[in-house]
Amino acid sequence: MSKSIKLKKGYDIKLVGAAQPTAVMAPLSKTVAIKPQEFRHKRFKVVVEAGAEVKAGTPLMYDKDHPELQITSPVSGEVVEVRRGEKRVLQEIVILADANTSYEDFGAALPDQLDADAVKSKLLASGAWAFLRQRPYNVLANPTETPKSVFISAFDTAPLAPSLDFLVENEAAAFQAGIDALKKLTGANIHLNVHSSHTKSAVYLQAKNVVLNKVDGRHPAGNVGVQIHHIDPIKKGDRVWHVHPADVVIIGRLFLTGRFDARRRVAIAGSEIENPRYADTVIGIQAEALVRNNLKAGKVRVISGNVLTGNTIGEQGYLGFYDHQLTAIPEGDDMEFFGWLLPSYPRPDISKSFLSGWFNSRAYKVNTNTHGEERAFVVTGQYEQVLPMDILPTYLLKSIIYKDIEEMEQLGIYEVAEEDFALCEFVCTSKIPVQKIVREGLDLMYQEEQ
Repeated sequence: MSKSIKLKKGYDIKLVGAAQPTAVMAPLSKTVAIKPQEFRHKRFKVVVEAGAEVKAGTPLMYDKDHPELQITSPVSGEVVEVRRGEKRVLQEIVILADANTSYEDFGAALPDQLDADAVKSKLLASGAWAFLRQRPYNVLANPTETPKSVFISAFDTAPLAPSLDFLVENEAAAFQAGIDALKKLTGANIHLNVHSSHTKSAVYLQAKNVVLNKVDGRHPAGNVGVQIHHIDPIKKGDRVWHVHPADVVIIGRLFLTGRFDARRRVAIAGSEIENPRYADTVIGIQAEALVRNNLKAGKVRVISGNVLTGNTIGEQGYLGFYDHQLTAIPEGDDMEFFGWLLPSYPRPDISKSFLSGWFNSRAYKVNTNTHGEERAFVVTGQYEQVLPMDILPTYLLKSIIYKDIEEMEQLGIYEVAEEDFALCEFVCTSKIPVQKIVREGLDLMYQEEQ
């Protein structure tokens, strides 16, 4: 049964440089890369070497614990490097892309024509299974388990986030095919969550085989973890899967065409982008191809993802497997004289310590300066103002710090992921690395379960 949810807690960070809804075909970067460390708690065996020729959908590596789970190439071309770090930890598989993509053929077949095992086999063989993520722990879905529900958030409230309506424009058939595949695979409720006023796309509003829920509120209302908490909460032993709507489209293309077609639309945003816009590209594209001749001069931080949860990659880095946004903002490496004691530039400010905090309707130009360093963990109640979940964030963080497994369970560790705590980190007076702590807690719980 569909639900309508209005969240009162949260905070919208409005920044300069939102992408304008006009898609521009980005020049394909010479290389693309898959970064195995994005798939947490997986032990991969690489099956290609430098010099190997691959097609889109050719296996690059497989999970040693579940050999049927493969990560495949998003493009055709030549593997130019398998990069390893300290202790030979696998870092990147870099592929020199062809100008015209050729594809492995997995056979076109509508989900309605297949049984659940055939749908699973196609997803695993093509590499499209990697789009299915699991809560708790925010890891790849286990192919031997069945979830109690599947969640798709059709709107994003993060700073400078792309319009998810625009990401799936003209993809109604592929999106529906992806939904049908998920339904056949799991038999579970597919919760498609739209914004009660901002979502306009018929791709979402007219989708079939879904439970259409309406959600309203400030960030992090668009986070799938917040939506799961209010619609189908997770208990110990539960499994809930979630998929990004643009990745549902890629899954749908697999069944419509028989190809692992990893084309993706991404937002190129931020105050240091001359012309904020969208680009039609592929998974794992090099950032330089997206910001070429479009980046302002000066010290700039190029981020794969948004400013709260993204990773710094620089111009030579590669967009993350799950990221649909590239952000560029000024590097905050300058010192501020007397900090908050003197008038300063306008900035987002939930505490209203600055005059700009009283006028939060405007968009701000911000840098990466943290305006202070880590200090004693002060209990201020700020976390509770911005986290719209019925948990006690301060006590949960402390239980993670002293590694009390039972207390972590009682305080809701199974319900959260680090992205749900990103605003807590943003408002934290003590400058505590909140997301890092949450991730450590999730990793500890995952290891305890194995």
